[in-house]
Amino acid sequence: MKKAGVSRNPITSICLAISICCSLVIILSLRKLPEVSQPNLRANSSDEPPAIGKFGGMMIELLPDDLPFTVFLPSDEAFGNVLKLKVNESLTGEQLNDTQAVLSRVLGFSAVPRAIYSAEVPASSGKEVDFDSLSGFRLCVWKEEGGRLVVNRVKSISEDYRVRETIVHIMDGVIMDADFEQSFREEDDED
Repeated sequence: MKKAGVSRNPITSICLAISICCSLVIILSLRKLPEVSQPNLRANSSDEPPAIGKFGGMMIELLPDDLPFTVFLPSDEAFGNVLKLKVNESLTGEQLNDTQAVLSRVLGFSAVPRAIYSAEVPASSGKEVDFDSLSGFRLCVWKEEGGRLVVNRVKSISEDYRVRETIVHIMDGVIMDADFEQSFREEDDED
């Protein structure tokens, strides 16, 4: 007659022990961990700031919703002055494909695959923090005496907006490498 209960087979015992351990790991990992509060968030951080504009919104839409990113987003004026993009002209017909290509390229230079709040950047003069953008472009970030962020000599207008999981800093210029910048220079600048 067989006894009811746990088998004396070592393989069965090992499988049972592994199953119990895996179950414990899953249960413990599903427990909600305490959330760490992020410093210096705007009161309306869940709302999209009005300064993002149409082109900025298009850039943010290119990022996944559920992963943390930081985008040093050009202001509306920078899109017009530096990149020569105008909402009425750049979003129609064949121009739309060119505009999307420019926006995705700028996103590669100005997005970092992690959340970076302005409070994380040291306030001491001469101290900078380096990050690699999505395209591998090196971003040197520091703070001016007034507390504004500066990224590769481009100053911020406003910081720490949150759009889903993305932290947005509105910049008073466009962050890009020298080769890409050359394609937007006026012919008068070359002479």
